[in-house]
Amino acid sequence: MKVVAINGSPRKGGNTEALLKRVCERLNTHGIETEIIKIGGELLSGCTACGACFKTKNKRCIIYNDPMNEWMEKMFEADGILLGSPTYFSDVTMEMKALIDRLGYVAIANDQALANKVGAAVTVARRAGAQHTLNTMNHLFSILQMPIATSSYWNIGYGAASGEAEHDVEGLQTMDNLAENMAWLMKSIEAGKGTVPPPNIDRSQQMNFIRLEAESE
Repeated sequence: MKVVAINGSPRKGGNTEALLKRVCERLNTHGIETEIIKIGGELLSGCTACGACFKTKNKRCIIYNDPMNEWMEKMFEADGILLGSPTYFSDVTMEMKALIDRLGYVAIANDQALANKVGAAVTVARRAGAQHTLNTMNHLFSILQMPIATSSYWNIGYGAASGEAEHDVEGLQTMDNLAENMAWLMKSIEAGKGTVPPPNIDRSQQMNFIRLEAESE
């Protein structure tokens, strides 16, 4: 089994990277392979809502001038996805938002290609705003039918300068517990394959919330 971790921080060796490494190291003790991909600092395009991924259905975004398709391919092949972002004005970084929007559309366009893979997210803040950042990443998992791994507290570390989050002892404990829960969930899903069939999901109905007035008689 493998987890792909996405680092949305532009800082090399920053607090987000440290927390992702903490989770990955604990996952490794369970025999789960991990890979951390740093997307922070990359020049990424956001989703243009062109709809091409719904036509091609090849698990790729039509925008080819950045590494997004390479990263998405690795995530589609993985058993678990771990997202990490620092808190920028109470939300994720621009790079993480670009990944969320483009990955989400491509996954939905390809028959929910991330369904039943385990998702988890971590964030870092100097002081406040981190819960909203965490929610932004978890919202991606919740719309893609991905079981979400949680911890003994919200998956948040605190620190401003690089290295400060590594002194947040409760934050580190939270990361360890997150890894334990993620490993347990992944192993449970793997153990159920061939025995417990995946849920039968009906996606045939869609409804918009704008209605034309009925013609008067």
